[in-house]
Amino acid sequence: MSPLMIVSMLIFFGLSVPVAVSIGLASLAGVGSTGLPWVVVAQQLFAALDKYPLVAIPFFILAGNLMEAGGISERMVEFAKSVVGGIQGGLACTCVLTCMIFAAVAGSSVATTFAVGAILIPAMIRHGYPAPFAASLQASAAELGVIIPPSIPMILFAVSTDTSTGELFIAGLMPGILIGVALMFYVWFYAKRNNLGKRDGEGRLPLWPAFKNAWLALLMPVIILGGIYGGVFTPTEASVVAVMYAVVVGKFIYRRLSFKQLSATLHKSVVSTAVIMFVIANAGVFSFLLNRAGIPDALGVWLSQLFDTQFSFLMGVNAALFVIGMFIETSASIVVLAPLLLPVALKFGVDPVHFGIIMVVNLALGMITPPFGVNLFAACAVAKLPLERLIKPLIPFVGVVIVCLMVITYWPGLSLGLRDLVYGK
Repeated sequence: MSPLMIVSMLIFFGLSVPVAVSIGLASLAGVGSTGLPWVVVAQQLFAALDKYPLVAIPFFILAGNLMEAGGISERMVEFAKSVVGGIQGGLACTCVLTCMIFAAVAGSSVATTFAVGAILIPAMIRHGYPAPFAASLQASAAELGVIIPPSIPMILFAVSTDTSTGELFIAGLMPGILIGVALMFYVWFYAKRNNLGKRDGEGRLPLWPAFKNAWLALLMPVIILGGIYGGVFTPTEASVVAVMYAVVVGKFIYRRLSFKQLSATLHKSVVSTAVIMFVIANAGVFSFLLNRAGIPDALGVWLSQLFDTQFSFLMGVNAALFVIGMFIETSASIVVLAPLLLPVALKFGVDPVHFGIIMVVNLALGMITPPFGVNLFAACAVAKLPLERLIKPLIPFVGVVIVCLMVITYWPGLSLGLRDLVYGK
């Protein structure tokens, strides 16, 4: 059964069938080959979606889209520009810092790419930065949208492996800051070396006026993250708070969110949510059949024989996930692979929360690597560039994130230190 499912799924991938449909068709092939009643498909589709933490996904997607439509993202940009815009390469650093702030609410890298990129990619091009570099930077910085909490892939990992969503969220904070700082250092070095960005500070507001204009926008991540870690509300409840806050601020305070825009934003969010949920549902059936066939146990035995130390296991997993992330969408990869790999990771003594962060950061790289990097497509759409022009300037950004991934992988304290402090472990 399992060989048929895996081979058929790979064939469908090769035929450019959408990921969710490929997984679903492979699952149907598996059910048909085993003689199981077809009602199992319906049961497992509903079982995969019948998880309370998944409620957070549509609300975080909606919150990110509302921030873009309601002018919240613009004020975040102005504030970030006032903080780092005065140095050479400050506009490029502003892009990274804004993505970090935006990520602390949105939970989606694609939403971050469109919301921040629509403002900063044209601005960087006007200041003399090469358009491919600007688009590559935006795509890479937007990756922080799924690393800095709240994060939709982290919610999926938590649901798939029965891991605490709150612990994953707080564990992702320091790795996200590490990647953000590393990206800012690289773009500053790039600007210095290529004599770019000397006039990036022109037209920026002083820090205090920029803060006064943006304090309501900046209060949003404080409320969300502070509420989660302070025990005021759960991550799922936080997603609803984020939506309500974005509506109130965008509609009644900034007065940028019209009813027409609200309708369009709701429609856009529903479409994005439906795609993710379709992936989760089909992956649930696929995972059920693999578990029934004993694949997780067999995989655990095989990997235990293949790798003899935690170091080599994590290196092998990182290499495999990097390749997989190039071809398979992040949500699908997590839902299918996390239940298979986590038991093996536990045998090697890896903390489940630490392993979740490794998976999310690694698979997030798939969002900025060809041929199926969704952030790349979004950045290309904003910058109006073909994908092939982004490849060369993208390589250093991928290299920076890989170096950070190695630090995150082999320094568990970076992820778990804050978790242990907050949760008293």
